[in-house]
Parts: sequence; C-alpha cells; structure tokens
Amino acid sequence: MNRTTHRHRAALALALASAIALTACSASEASAPQPGSDGPTAGGTLTYLEHQAYTSLYPPSAGFYPNGALVNNLTARLLHQDPETLELEPWLATALPEVNEDATEYTFDLRTDVTYSDGTPLTAENVVANLDLFGQGDTDRALIVSEAINNYERGEVVDDDTVRFHFSAPAPGFAQAVSTINSGLLADASLELDSEGFGPGNAQRIIGAGPFTVASEQLGTSIRLAAREDYDWAPPSAAHQGRPLVDAVDVVIAPEDSVRIGSLTSGQAHIARQVEPQHEAQVTAAGLEVVAAQTNGVNNGLSLRFDHPLLSDIRVRQAIIAGIDRQEVVDSIFSAEYPLATSSLSRTALGYEEQADAYAVDRERANALLDEAGWTLGSDGIRTRDGERLHLVVNEALPQPRSRDVITLISQQLREIGVELELFQGDQAAQTAASSDIEQIQIYHSMVGRADFDVIKSQYSIDNRNTLANRDADGEPIDAELEALLQQVASEPTAEGRVTASAAVQAHLTEQAYVLPLFEEPQVYGLQPVVHGFETESVGRPSFAGVWLED
Repeated sequence: MNRTTHRHRAALALALASAIALTACSASEASAPQPGSDGPTAGGTLTYLEHQAYTSLYPPSAGFYPNGALVNNLTARLLHQDPETLELEPWLATALPEVNEDATEYTFDLRTDVTYSDGTPLTAENVVANLDLFGQGDTDRALIVSEAINNYERGEVVDDDTVRFHFSAPAPGFAQAVSTINSGLLADASLELDSEGFGPGNAQRIIGAGPFTVASEQLGTSIRLAAREDYDWAPPSAAHQGRPLVDAVDVVIAPEDSVRIGSLTSGQAHIARQVEPQHEAQVTAAGLEVVAAQTNGVNNGLSLRFDHPLLSDIRVRQAIIAGIDRQEVVDSIFSAEYPLATSSLSRTALGYEEQADAYAVDRERANALLDEAGWTLGSDGIRTRDGERLHLVVNEALPQPRSRDVITLISQQLREIGVELELFQGDQAAQTAASSDIEQIQIYHSMVGRADFDVIKSQYSIDNRNTLANRDADGEPIDAELEALLQQVASEPTAEGRVTASAAVQAHLTEQAYVLPLFEEPQVYGLQPVVHGFETESVGRPSFAGVWLED
C-alpha cells in the first residue's frame, strides 16, 4: 500500500469519526416532528461518500458532479423536471411559463412565500438578477455563462411577482434550463461573489432556497449540510413535502475506491457515489443496494480533434474508430449498468437517433485506410509518415468511471493497427488546463448529462464545451456546418424541429468520424439497507430531502 492510500484512509477515518460523533448528537437532539409510527422516521445524520471534492458552487459550474451534488440540495429552481418522465412542473414559479410563438419571451409568475436561508425573500428583482448573471456571465468576476441557457438577452421585472425573459433568437430549451442545477437561485448576497468566492472554503457563503444549508466545511475533506427547518416549497411531485427528514448530511470526500467501498460495506457510511463496476458485486454481496441513475445526455466517448494535423485526414479518424473494439471495453471493464452506445446521445436522451453499424470494429479496414493515407508500419509496430510517428495523446477523464483502464485497453487495441496512444498524466487541474490545448490533447475523453435537446450543443458547440476544438485562431468555427447544426438544435422553436436538428448533428458527427461513443454512463450509488427515499434529479445527482434512515 502506498503513502497516498495511507493518507486517504487516515483522512477518511477522521472525517467518518467526526461524522459518526455528530450523527449521535444530532439523532438525540432531533428537532423535526415524527411523521407517524407507520411512516418514515425523522432525525439522524446521513453520511454520504463522494469521490471528489467540489471545485465551485456557482450554479453554471455545477455540471461537475461533486459541485452538482451540493448545488442540487442547497438551491431551488423556478421549475422542476421529473427524473422519470422528464416532464416539467412548477417549483418556485406558480405555473409553467407563458411562452410567445417563437420562444423568444418567457413569462413566469412567482410564489410569494419563498425565502432564502438568510431570511431574505425571493423577489422578482432577485430572480431577474440570478438569470441575468447566469445568462450573460461576468468576465470581471470570472463567472461563466451557463451552458444551459442560449440566446439570452435580458430579464424584466413585470410586477412584484412576475418576471419576463427576452432572447435574441428562439430559445426553446429555456424552460428546461431553469429546472436544472445550473439555474439554482441564490440570495442577493451570494450573487455578489466572484469566482473565488464560490470556490472551496466558501461553501457557507452559498445562500439558496433549497432544503439544506451549509453548516460547516472542512476544506477538501467534508461538508456538513443542515436541514432547513422552514423549508416548505418542495416540487408538487416530490414524495416528501416540507422539512427534510434527516437533520443533516455529512458529505465526506473519499477518493480511494477501495476505501470508499470498504467504508460503505462496513457500515461506516450510508451512501457512496461512484461504485465502480468491479465493486458492484462486493456491494450487493454485503446486502447493500446498487442504484444506477441514467444521465440522459451525451454518451461517454472520445472526441477526435480533427483540426490537428494527425487527425485532419478523415481516413485516419475512420481507422481509429474501426480499430477500437468497444464491446471488449464494455465487457472487460464494465457491467450491465453500462450499455454499449449506439449514438453520440444516450438512448434515453431527447433527440436520440441511432447510428446503426457506425462504430463496428474492423481492423482489416482500419489498416487499409491507414495504408491509403500514407502511414506505414515502422520496425517497432508504430506507423510513420514523412518521419513523423502516428502518436496521439488523450486525457484521463478523472470524473468518469475507470477512464484510465478504458484508455489503457484502447491504446492496446490501437497499437494493433500501428497507432500509438499516450495517456496524459496529471491531476484534475492539470487535465483541465491541458484539455483546451489541441497540441497537448488530440483526443478528448468525456461525457455530459442533461435531459434536454441542448445537451448535444453543450458538448460540441464552440460556445460551450467545444470538445472537438472546432474553433480557429479568430474564434470562428472550423467546421461551420457542424456549428450551424448545433445552433439549430438550440434555436428551433418546435420539438419536432429540434428532433430533426439533433438527428442531423448525430449524423454529421458519424459521417465525419468526429466521435466514438463508448457506453451510456450512469451515476452508480451504493446504499445501506437502512436508507430509504433516496432519489436523484434528471441527470443522476443526489436529492437528500426525502431520504430517511430506518431505526
């Protein structure tokens, strides 16, 4: 065992010991009323093990799952999306919005009984200030524009409890956007923070209208969420209404897989996120439940950055795709919870269009394509052309399950056709810094979850994640057709038009050999038998308000 593992275990043991001590205290001092002898039991502290520490609690940055787990429970939104049906319903709005014919104006009536955890009321002015920030960003404070909001122009206070939002072009995804954690509403005091203020060490400064508040934070180790006593505006479809049933949630950072799973199965924790496929049997054998929540978005896969000289020839990209055996990846590394991808989008995603037989392994074809492109095998088995090796670098997607194992196997497969694939080394900060540099990363491993048509734009548009690096030195798209198709997904005012636009994007990605989808990535949790009422939102982030612990 190495020193890092020792340190992780020591830190986790200390955090868990603190959580257990605090749990005993809060259980004996539970202030919540008991729901009834034949119903759930109120009180106690839930211990939740997280794979990574959060990096920002600014809602538009909540796509990173450790960020989103916190933002989802600290904030409330104008609308709520049912995680099963994906239908929208009112939350802090009194009804679904009124939308004009071309989806450039949205009008919401607001509840008048909602307050933030600092006691300030939810007002029309405050809601407009939130969406203006999320829709426009603030470069002076290093606060990004939300990738969930497109074509935003401005918000308007119509009256004390009515707001209207205006867009420069149709924004058919806006209703769903305001149901996401990226649009979690904040009190005025939190809206004044800069990027650093939303970062680690400042969690108590994040003031939302959600069911929990931040009671304490131990930097990089744990965060305690406390139930908000006066929370009384859960979405109508929520199984539990009112104050959360548990008194608190201790979110403990446990990056080492064996430590996290061992702590869960030994009963030191109630829930653990990111139960890796190789540990699922261990969890179920211990009598615990495995919950796999769908993420409803762009599949776990590889983006081939076609503007790099080594990948600019479509024959090379096609050869890489034909040289990778995705079924072997899924069968040898994952479980039945990770179905083989059949398009860049998950089968449960809005706009999904199957790309039949597009990603079949065919190494004979792969070799022929590389021969045709002028790449010849060297004495060491790696292809060269004009003295240059066919050497490509891929990032390690640390938030994604078993990324290193996936890349290791794929590199072995590609070597069989003479392609050398190197895994970029480094922690999350190093991976993030290198990801935007095509000279450092030519193949990008990632995924993104969102239960809306716009998710495909979020992944590939130059305005958002731009995983294909489709932007030239002047900021213009290199493949203008792709960017136009992505903008069409975000701007078509009808659902039928968005389905057609999304299908066109998926077909273009396939025809140009830009992406290789690997598998549909869930969020996998392990739960102790005493945990009841656990749910996730529409892309698999935990919701703690309805959780209760059996005596």
